[in-house]
Amino acid sequence: MLPIRTRALLLGSTLTAFSAIPVRAQDGPAVPYRNTVTVGVGVAALPDYEGSNDYRITPALAAIGTIKGYGFVLAGNQLSVDLVKNTPGPVWDVQAGPIAQLNFTRSSSGSIDDLRVRALGKRGTAVELGGYVGLGKTGVLTSPYDTLSVTLGYRHDVSGVHDSGIWSPGITYVTPLSRKAAIGVFASADIVERGYARTYYSVSAAQSAASGLPAYAAHGGLKNWTLGAIGSYSLTGDLLHGIKIVGGGTYGRIEGDIARSPLVAVAGARDQWLSTLGLAYTF
Repeated sequence: MLPIRTRALLLGSTLTAFSAIPVRAQDGPAVPYRNTVTVGVGVAALPDYEGSNDYRITPALAAIGTIKGYGFVLAGNQLSVDLVKNTPGPVWDVQAGPIAQLNFTRSSSGSIDDLRVRALGKRGTAVELGGYVGLGKTGVLTSPYDTLSVTLGYRHDVSGVHDSGIWSPGITYVTPLSRKAAIGVFASADIVERGYARTYYSVSAAQSAASGLPAYAAHGGLKNWTLGAIGSYSLTGDLLHGIKIVGGGTYGRIEGDIARSPLVAVAGARDQWLSTLGLAYTF
């Protein structure tokens, strides 16, 4: 399983969590390295930027699959690949692979309602490359088919927009309730380096004069933590084939030096909510 996710598209994490539920109650033995692909589309309600108190509705797209034992996740603006083959059955699952993400934070002033934040100016689209490692276990608490995964990811901007890195630890637990339904919960955090904090959350003297927000020099550290819940129900077929409805929500809290930034403390809010609802089809 690939629990790496993009917070901007919770649909991606929903599909990611359920893409690894093993073959259940089939006639005959499970097929080793069974190829499967799930594609999904939906809508998500999310803040204008991380720390905003204004929300918008945006399309959510995702594709998740396993080909010859190798998993991949394309969740909106992030692509990750598991280069360690998944083994069927209640086993330990070592996970490792690359991550590529486009960071669109404040890259378009039209997507930000707050005029003070608009006056700070746009940022370029950052290209963040990195990787992750993780350890998963199938058959943990409720059945031979539930999964628990712990991961640690790191991405670094290679485009020169913020020229720094983001560490992302996370934990995900998913359990099927039947052949048609499954639920999951997860927790994650983001720890950012100084360049990221300075680019997106500092306010220079000139920006302060233009926006009315106080000047501020942001430093790196813990940016936020997030708790979430997800669910899926098959409308045709079962969890491993056919059309399903997927949805979920998260609550996040901005912390540390980022929380003290005027973009959060004055123009936004530390409490962050995100929700999504969509349809997916598993081949």
